Amino acid sequence: MSAMELIPLDYPTLRLIWWLLLGVLLIGFAVMDGFDLGTGTLLPFVARTDDERRIVVNTVGPVWEGNQVWLILGGGAIFAAWPPLYAVSFSGFYLAMFLLLAALILRPVGFKFRSKVGDSRWRTFWDWGLFVGGAVPALITGVAVGNVLLGVPFYFSDDLRPFYDGGLLGLLNPFALLCGLVSLSMLILHGATWLSFKTEAPVAERARRYGSFAALATLALFALAGLAVAYWVEGYVLVSQVVQDGPSNPLRKEVATVVGGWLSNYDAYPWMLTGPILGFGGVALAGLLLLVRRPLLAFFASALGIFGIISTAGLSLFPFLLPSSQDPRSSLTVWDASSSPMTLWVMLIATLFFMPIILAYTAWVYRIIAGKVTTRDLDSNVNAY
Repeated sequence: MSAMELIPLDYPTLRLIWWLLLGVLLIGFAVMDGFDLGTGTLLPFVARTDDERRIVVNTVGPVWEGNQVWLILGGGAIFAAWPPLYAVSFSGFYLAMFLLLAALILRPVGFKFRSKVGDSRWRTFWDWGLFVGGAVPALITGVAVGNVLLGVPFYFSDDLRPFYDGGLLGLLNPFALLCGLVSLSMLILHGATWLSFKTEAPVAERARRYGSFAALATLALFALAGLAVAYWVEGYVLVSQVVQDGPSNPLRKEVATVVGGWLSNYDAYPWMLTGPILGFGGVALAGLLLLVRRPLLAFFASALGIFGIISTAGLSLFPFLLPSSQDPRSSLTVWDASSSPMTLWVMLIATLFFMPIILAYTAWVYRIIAGKVTTRDLDSNVNAY
């Protein structure tokens, strides 16, 4: 019996499962690390005294490292499950990735250095560093999604070597920046719901107000992005039959581009409309719950909105993972950009074993740190930032 015969799932099913798991990891990063990024973005605005800013910092201080693991898991999943996607995206978006990582580095540095010196100018400098460490990653990740929807300027040679012809400035186009603003406002809302739940007045009240405005901005920007996708952005459509259990060779298909092409999935599979419905509904509900001072429910509604917005992008793209604007035939899809069946199977077994452990540990950590952060907690905890 060959090794392949020991795998109980066929190749297309494994590819589809890993497409879903990649979505779960990206949504997990946006939900779990998203409120950290939103909190950092709001820090200079919701907290006006040093004690208030310390309170804001310490709402995320114990958890941000664990939350950022979702980003690492997502990158690892792309590397192992979708090697061509990893090769093209991480090399093509190299400067953007460098900017993202540089901004993310400001978080641990800011947390550690801020309280080392009592000078107000020193602390204000690092407060704005934490702002940059929150706002820039939130914006860049949205810009990346916008460029994926537009198509990325790469192609494969006949021997499947990838070539990328873009640059950093080319990524900063109007539609991608619009998607970046969707991401930024979405995560500001998420951070505001977290602060409303974890802090007391006046910080919680300021966060509630900013969160309400962020909810309105997210709804408007998400709707505007949807109109752009429908009436301006050229979507990608498969025009030839794709062998779902075939080899990972993206050049064995034909792809066309058409304005509104990303909406074709919703015609074929109406259930996919649950994505944008949850996006609009979750964000609107989060804003309303903030207004009536139900911050915990608002936090979960915001998470639901994030799930819907990211799902909308993923479902619209399916089966594409990374379209190519330079050579549509080179576009990477779920069916022609994966690792071998054995690799996907072994990874799936490892995921099914370790994921429940990660989720259980995360739940335990949040149970331990339950409750609001107050000035009294900072005075009594020598490990507070």
